[in-house]
Amino acid sequence: MNLTLKIWRQKNAQDKGQLVDYKISDVSPDMSFLEMLDVLNDGLVEKGDEPVAFDHDCREGICGMCSLYINGEAHGPDRGVTTCQLHMRMFKDGDTIFIEPFRAKAFPVIKDLVVDRSAFDRIQHAGGFISVNTSGNTQDANAIPIPKHDADRAFDAATCIGCGACVATCKNSSAMLFVSAKVSQFALLPQGKVEAAERVLNMVEQMDHEGFGNCTNTGACEIECPKGISLENIARMNREYFKASIK
Repeated sequence: MNLTLKIWRQKNAQDKGQLVDYKISDVSPDMSFLEMLDVLNDGLVEKGDEPVAFDHDCREGICGMCSLYINGEAHGPDRGVTTCQLHMRMFKDGDTIFIEPFRAKAFPVIKDLVVDRSAFDRIQHAGGFISVNTSGNTQDANAIPIPKHDADRAFDAATCIGCGACVATCKNSSAMLFVSAKVSQFALLPQGKVEAAERVLNMVEQMDHEGFGNCTNTGACEIECPKGISLENIARMNREYFKASIK
């Protein structure tokens, strides 16, 4: 395939940035989207030009690093996949592809397609954990009976990889799907009950402090989420927050 790429280039956080056109040829439909960018960068380096900076790590849809806004959609036109799992067979010969970083006040651009998502880390640090007794008398988790329905819902919430697609696709740049997933994975389990009130209050407070917007109730976040995190988690987080607020 021969393609035209319109890629966001930005030297640093202070630079205004702009879309730059690149032509790329002989793209195999079996390439992943990141492999296509690798080929583009190899050509740029050979010509002595600056390669395009983009985040990537596992390339297996696990780490959430490879977050790109492709043709106006977080992670591109496919569903249930991250950018690294997106294959070029989703595009046609002669296509023009717009490639941009995730856009949100809380995700400032570092360079080109790389954004700073450390806001998610700070939200996690505010309460996305459980305190465990490591004195030597720790109870085995498997010794605590948990209804399968609750365990399944907790596991579904825990599949969130923190990529930020929910934020990028929301017109308010809301992080409520991410935060609610992290709250829910503990709220549904007995191990998370002890710190439940403190957790949800602290994580929501940190979310607001980071500058994320409120939920729009449009559901775009669930549609674009590569792991299919359900909006039910937002409803659960709201209930948890209400209960914690009146205690």
